[in-house]
Amino acid sequence: MDETLMLFLRTEMLTAMPLRVRGMKDYPDKMTPEEVRTFRDDVLNIVSQIPRGRVTTYGTIAAWAGWPSHARMVGRTLHYTPGAEQLPCHRVVNKEGRTAPGWSRQRTLLEEEGVVFRPNGHVDMQRHLWLPEDIATLSERQVMA
Repeated sequence: MDETLMLFLRTEMLTAMPLRVRGMKDYPDKMTPEEVRTFRDDVLNIVSQIPRGRVTTYGTIAAWAGWPSHARMVGRTLHYTPGAEQLPCHRVVNKEGRTAPGWSRQRTLLEEEGVVFRPNGHVDMQRHLWLPEDIATLSERQVMA
């Protein structure tokens, strides 16, 4: 996305939000357009590395990308970035192992990869959480896991 389009989208998103939501820390209002692009690229890079049969969390991805309080923005990045559907986005769940609301196919995709769900419908995070010991350089900076 070019800088002008990103600025337009940020403005539209911020003005469309109720006032009580605008101050939430996970919106890109504190990021420069360059930081937004870097964050997007880092998120897509991390998601592309999640191994088959494993999952990781929105918060973990945000932390690896250098913005630990931006878990919700990870979800929006995956949802709104053209081409992200080609990545294993189904391997990203919340910290409790819950799948994305409104995406019933996510559970099926994970089960096809051997991911086990607990009786409460959450991914068995003890068995399937992916926390690599070493993460590659993301967008020209080291991110420590």
